[in-house]
Amino acid sequence: MRGTLPPLALLACLLAFALWNGERIGDDTARWRAQLQRADALAQAEDWTGAAAALAESHADWTSGQTYLHVVSQHSAVDEAEAMYRRCHAFAATQELSEFRAELAGLREQLRLLAEMERFSIRNVL
Repeated sequence: MRGTLPPLALLACLLAFALWNGERIGDDTARWRAQLQRADALAQAEDWTGAAAALAESHADWTSGQTYLHVVSQHSAVDEAEAMYRRCHAFAATQELSEFRAELAGLREQLRLLAEMERFSIRNVL
C-alpha cells in the first residue's frame, strides 16, 4: 500500500492542476473576449478612439498573461492570437470597420478555442 501512495498523490495533484488551469484560462479568455466585444461595439458606434483604447486595454491584459500561456498552452495557438491582436490594431488605426469587426470575431473565436483546448475533458484527454 505504501508503494502506491506517492503515485496516487502525484496523480491527484496533476488532476487538481489540470482542473484549476482549465478554469483559470477559461476565466481569462472570457474576460478578454468581453473586452473585445466592447471594442467591437465602440467601433460600430464610430467611436474609433474608444475602440482603439478598449483593444489596447485587452491587448495589455492579454500580454500580461502570455508567459503563463506559453508554459501551459500550445505556442501556435498563443502566437496566432497575438498576430490577430496586431492585425486588429492595424485595422483600428485605419478605421476599416468591416475588416476590424471580422478580425475581432476571429480573435474572439481563437480565444474561445484556446480555452477549449485547456479545458479538462474526455475529448482533450483522448
